[in-house]
Amino acid sequence: MEFVRVDVWLHAVRLFKTRSAANTAVKGGKIKVDGEPVKPSHKLRVGQTVTFRQPGRERIIEVTGLLEKRVGHPVAIKHYTDHSPEPIPRYLMAVPRRERGAGRPTKKERRELDKLRGYSSQ
Repeated sequence: MEFVRVDVWLHAVRLFKTRSAANTAVKGGKIKVDGEPVKPSHKLRVGQTVTFRQPGRERIIEVTGLLEKRVGHPVAIKHYTDHSPEPIPRYLMAVPRRERGAGRPTKKERRELDKLRGYSSQ
């Protein structure tokens, strides 16, 4: 096997829970292969680097093996090398607080809070 679809591989090595979630992330431009956004049908090869964000961290994955079928975790981790920086521990992250009696946050304030917490999908 020389190549495999990027969305299939992301699901097979357990980086995404479902193939459709991997497909949606790739279509949305969230997944980059060697620094370039790709389509779900992109042919992924050994040695390429896959980059994407998860809540609170950046993931940098180097492909060391190709899989088409989803496998168990011990087998899956043998097919990639994780070069991601360590995530910041939750207790060190600043917790945004609102002043007492300030009411509910507006839509703009809520988006800013989500972005600060690292939950933003943009």
